[in-house]
Amino acid sequence: MIGVINYGAGNVGSVLRAVQNLGHPAEAVEDAARLQAADRLILPGQGHFGSMMDALESKSLIGPLREQMSSGKPFLGICLGLQALYETSEEAPDRVGFGLLPGDVKRFEGIFKIPHLGWSQLKIRSQDALFEGVPDGSFAYFCHSYYGPVTAETTAVTEYGQSFAAAVRMGSVFAVQFHPEKSGDVGLKVLENFLKS
Repeated sequence: MIGVINYGAGNVGSVLRAVQNLGHPAEAVEDAARLQAADRLILPGQGHFGSMMDALESKSLIGPLREQMSSGKPFLGICLGLQALYETSEEAPDRVGFGLLPGDVKRFEGIFKIPHLGWSQLKIRSQDALFEGVPDGSFAYFCHSYYGPVTAETTAVTEYGQSFAAAVRMGSVFAVQFHPEKSGDVGLKVLENFLKS
């Protein structure tokens, strides 16, 4: 079973349907026992960094999520689910993330419109399992006002005023800033690759 973590994000339903349409049993999970029962976990993300961390804390999921990520169970963070892997975010300076990635999530600045909304190209930096069969330069759908810095764990980048992490990997922990559930065939291929990783 694929566990799609339901803390109230607006894209939980669309992620759940995308996984099910790919032929995998999936359910929305909201407690530690169901996290443990899942074969793989997906943390969708939409909204505010602080609100997400508060919601996960209110459901007593932060500790269990850390345990599942460190156990080697495949995990995929989406959009805000990627940003949560960094240490902190300018969006909620008083809240901490999971700290798996070094650095702070920053707000876009400059001449570009915020949020970064629409289709942008992926520059794939490494031959990662998540991008098997996905050509370099493929387009994916983004919707965000904050971005994670490029680190050694970054497997793909996107340009929007500056380079930022479009995808990361740390062992069995994967995350993407774009929305695979809204990215057409490219997004479905990324999801499919995760589901068989």
